Amino acid sequence: MIERQRHAGGLASRTVRGCGPVSVGLVVVSHSVKVAEGVVELAAQMAPDVRIRAAGGTDDGGIGTDATLIAEAIEAVDDGDGVLVLVDLGSAVLSAQLAIDELVAEARRGRVRISDAPLVEGAVVGAVQASTGSDLDEVDQAATEAATMAKVKDDRG
Repeated sequence: MIERQRHAGGLASRTVRGCGPVSVGLVVVSHSVKVAEGVVELAAQMAPDVRIRAAGGTDDGGIGTDATLIAEAIEAVDDGDGVLVLVDLGSAVLSAQLAIDELVAEARRGRVRISDAPLVEGAVVGAVQASTGSDLDEVDQAATEAATMAKVKDDRG
């Protein structure tokens, strides 16, 4: 099932919910609503049972990040086994950290992690890893390792 929520600036988020062995949820934070939703759409194609939600843009639909939207997304995907937050740019880290420190329930904070993974590749690889029932450490490691995946093989040598 895909759940969409609207806010003043348009489509704010999208959650994919399934019934498989998935335990870790993912939150995609981008300064752009469209980028966040696109990454969620792509990752959901690869791992449709993963709970993944976009937290892109500001509350009014502008470019930026919003700690409240991030906290709501974390709450929406957390089933108790952890949430991996993937971010696009440095200030998204600040907003995500603010969301975790100030807006997420204290009991939940210890199972939420901001990943250093690349946004697109990390979300796809992380979602696939989460779809296997892996724990938060394994999902984060797989997502982070996506940064070292070769996209183009150099045959010149």
